[in-house]
Amino acid sequence: MDFYQGNIYHIYNQGNNQNPIFFEEKNYLFFIKKMKKRLLSHCHILAWCLMPNHYHWMVKIRDDYIREDPLQDNLRVVNPLNRVIGTLQSSYTRAINNLYARSGSLFRSGAKAKNVNNDVTSRQNYAETCFFYIHQNPVRAGLVTKMEEWPYSSFKDYYGVRNGNLCNMPLAKELLNLPEDKEKFYEISYQTIPKHSIRKLYEINL
Repeated sequence: MDFYQGNIYHIYNQGNNQNPIFFEEKNYLFFIKKMKKRLLSHCHILAWCLMPNHYHWMVKIRDDYIREDPLQDNLRVVNPLNRVIGTLQSSYTRAINNLYARSGSLFRSGAKAKNVNNDVTSRQNYAETCFFYIHQNPVRAGLVTKMEEWPYSSFKDYYGVRNGNLCNMPLAKELLNLPEDKEKFYEISYQTIPKHSIRKLYEINL
């Protein structure tokens, strides 16, 4: 995965063979703590959602992000965020394996990342689509009937019914022109996203 300063990415991964990665509430909360500890020095989290067998993050890489590891020679460019994501997943896997007396990989090999910066030429607002799609995941999967019923996403924070601090909400509101009015935000969050727009979140690589 290549990450560049100031760019916005949809990062996602799922359980190996689509198996669960979260088994009970404390697993979700433990993973969220790891996100906060590992990711925020490299990127701003704009939206997130943890599902029973996969996760979604929408992040903006910090403007001071350094792609080259100063300990390496100049022949190789190393993206520190790649290592951070790998470490986060492997340390979480070890904890889950110890907790439930299991063994083996928990995640599919390698998280995926797609650049979702807006494509001016086609007038597609990929970042906005990604933001709302991430929050709609639990409803689309039939886990809940309302987004605000799912505790493991950033929707409740943006809707103002929880005071979470994982997301950089002022930055997201600025970048995506999100309405400040709570009910207007709620209304646009429930608008149907066309299937072809969702496919673009996985296919595009701008």
